[in-house]
Amino acid sequence: MKSFFVGRHRRNSELVLIILSGVVTTAAYVLAAVGRLSSIPANVLPFLIVVLGLFFAAHVATRFLAPEADGLLLPLAGLLNGLGYVFIARLNDELAAQQAVWTFLGVALYCATLLVVRRSRDLEQFRYILLLIGLGLLVLPLMPVIGQTINGSRIWVSIGPVNFQPGEFAKLALAIFFASYLVDKRELFRAGTWRVGPLRLPEPKHAAPVLLAWGVSLLVMISQKDLGTSLLFFMLFLIMLWVSTERLAYLLAGMVLFMGGAYVAWTQFSHVQTRVSSWLNPWEDPLGGGYQVIEAQFGLASGGITGTGPGRGYPQRVPAAETDFIFATIGEELGLLGATALLMAFVLMIGSGLRAALGARRPFSKLLATGLTGLLGVQAFIIIAGVTRVLPLTGVTLPFVSYGGSSLLANYAILAIIVRISDEQTNRPADAPTPGRRRPRVAAGTS
Repeated sequence: MKSFFVGRHRRNSELVLIILSGVVTTAAYVLAAVGRLSSIPANVLPFLIVVLGLFFAAHVATRFLAPEADGLLLPLAGLLNGLGYVFIARLNDELAAQQAVWTFLGVALYCATLLVVRRSRDLEQFRYILLLIGLGLLVLPLMPVIGQTINGSRIWVSIGPVNFQPGEFAKLALAIFFASYLVDKRELFRAGTWRVGPLRLPEPKHAAPVLLAWGVSLLVMISQKDLGTSLLFFMLFLIMLWVSTERLAYLLAGMVLFMGGAYVAWTQFSHVQTRVSSWLNPWEDPLGGGYQVIEAQFGLASGGITGTGPGRGYPQRVPAAETDFIFATIGEELGLLGATALLMAFVLMIGSGLRAALGARRPFSKLLATGLTGLLGVQAFIIIAGVTRVLPLTGVTLPFVSYGGSSLLANYAILAIIVRISDEQTNRPADAPTPGRRRPRVAAGTS
């Protein structure tokens, strides 16, 4: 009974927050149109209805399929997605139309994931199938005919009129594999019965599958010149290994390997050298490798505290403003206050995901929620740090905000699984059926 009232309160709060995020998105849409065209768009009411209707459908799915889940996750995703759409529309109407379609498909995938994945532990039994799927998706861009090279990176697959990045879905499949395998072998990884000098490591036969998945993923990403996703996979593996074993030695060893790998990448890949040089001193090549970084810095500086106003800046001067540099666009037109609000939305989302991980009863669900939340958090940090010159720039998208159908679909699937794990942390027994699923009957006379 207690969990019922908790769930109802969370869903009602979620509905209010969804309405609020829809109003904020619509207000930003109107202000951007006024700033650019000096007139209120005629479709403002249909826009509000579509935005509210789309996320109301996701809310209804959550209310019936995950009634006791955290009430912040979906509204925050809707707010980030909505603001991202507003600034994409402000930059490119054609891309905005495509992003609207991807948003509809993403919300549909969110609902479908909640419908299919009724218990997070059901994913655990498909670990090796998901490993093969993940590695297969990573290799797809290297295949002749369908693999495409865009902006120097071979990470795209083109099948007819459809272009997508299979690596976005591979990270979800491999996260589930890592969680399942590391939970199953966590005691072996934690004990470390194989001694190599002063180090205690797990036996090679136990470490081989997870190291194979990690190593192949990195090699494929490097061969595709997609070092941003390589870094994301490395951090995913390192976070999940550290959380599952609680051994600081793995974290320190991972950091050493990261620094060694970064040095090798800097010495062997010319585009890495260009990005590092642009990070250290973009003025060495202001019309070439440093151009994006310099224009982004000018945009952020011109935004000041309160911004130039939606539709009043010049973010189109930055190449790839709707993808890699959309944070610079938001910082220019909404200022430090708007950029900070965006960061706070990500912090709240990551906090909600980690709260779901802490409350999960099963080790697999706990580790999976940690890994998926880490994926969103690390990806947001990597691209924002690149735009603000805290780190060298890497080509990853800002979750839910940047233009990109593959990223948006994958992130909504990740969100749905975190929501499912959050729903399972209530007072309902760990083995109780999820609402909508009947408990299997036990034949008389069996124990």
